[in-house]
Amino acid sequence: MSPGSYAEDGQRTPDTSVAHAISGASQEARVLLIWDAPNLDMGLGSILGGRPTAAHRPRFDALGRWLLARTADISATTPRVTADGDNRPKSGLSPVPEATVFTNIAPGTAEVVRPWVEALRNVGFAVFAKPKVDEDSDVDSDMLDHIELRRHTVGLAGLIVASADGQAFRELLEDVAADGVPVQVLGFREHAAWALTSESLEFVDLEDIPGVFREPLPRISLDSLPEEGAWLAPFRPLTALLSGRQN
Repeated sequence: MSPGSYAEDGQRTPDTSVAHAISGASQEARVLLIWDAPNLDMGLGSILGGRPTAAHRPRFDALGRWLLARTADISATTPRVTADGDNRPKSGLSPVPEATVFTNIAPGTAEVVRPWVEALRNVGFAVFAKPKVDEDSDVDSDMLDHIELRRHTVGLAGLIVASADGQAFRELLEDVAADGVPVQVLGFREHAAWALTSESLEFVDLEDIPGVFREPLPRISLDSLPEEGAWLAPFRPLTALLSGRQN
């Protein structure tokens, strides 16, 4: 994806010559869902204390149905939005949903990740995959560029970002919300205080979306402990300390 450029005022300006490879030439405004896979995988792992089993992996078919319902609600309650800034209702220009999962592919993991990527695409999600070659090869800038591209071309009727990364997203999301676009943050309440306390962003806990998880997550909050107390499992075994010991 083209990285775009920056105007004199420092604002990110997308490269509008980028072809609409994901969604063709359609000019309807988007209800755009961005899924920050590296960030959410880390957040889910911290809740579970390890890698998720099938019961605790997000179900993207359920997330897709939620996005369709969200798009229908936005279409029914807000004016049509077009890239030329004309917000008057127009017949035949209802917003359309678009969902993209952004992920890194570590060396040697392509065969393991391929079934997941193909399953996402089969559900209707686009996937932006980027090789993880060093600490600077994350997908933050690619997600921001994609939001700006849609914002300044077809227009945004709604924006949904699934991530706990307030450092990367907060400024842009609040800027989009200031334009009158409804903006939601999806994630886990334990990791998204920046979204929960924002006056312009709406936070939705992923576990509150019907069917996204087959079984309840083992979530224990220190500010809502049961009277009998609760066990908090370690995130890793003590023997992991040995791997970092100097010889």
